[in-house]
Amino acid sequence: MRSLVAFIAGIIFAVGLALGGMTRPDKVISFLDVFGAWDPSLAFVMLGAIGVYAPLLRLITRKRQKPILADTFQIPTNRELTPPLVIGALLFGAGWGLSGFCPGPAIASAPTVHPTVWLFIGGMLGGMLLYRIYDALKSSTPAQETPR
Repeated sequence: MRSLVAFIAGIIFAVGLALGGMTRPDKVISFLDVFGAWDPSLAFVMLGAIGVYAPLLRLITRKRQKPILADTFQIPTNRELTPPLVIGALLFGAGWGLSGFCPGPAIASAPTVHPTVWLFIGGMLGGMLLYRIYDALKSSTPAQETPR
């Protein structure tokens, strides 16, 4: 049941991205080009999403002890800014600005079979794989002792 609900939510999310123009790299790049031919329309898409999500989150978490299909609400509590978080955010922003895609819209655009979409998805998956390899090597390497 959880998988079916997740699949349906993903379809609704993909349709929303497409209707909002988030799957069109040219529109995203125009939104990010604040000193050029700026297109503020995606700001309204984001404000609309936040305007629906924020009050509903408050209402639901006040009224319910737990979600319908899970044991607990998964609300992050860690507010620490770490170097990996900042570096990841910078890489995400640079990739989004250069390509006009971020992961969600790219996956939603995958059925178009456009080469640019698949190049982005391949690069995204390659980056994920490289990070997993790096993380595995980092955690398997013993820490070096400092000389006394």
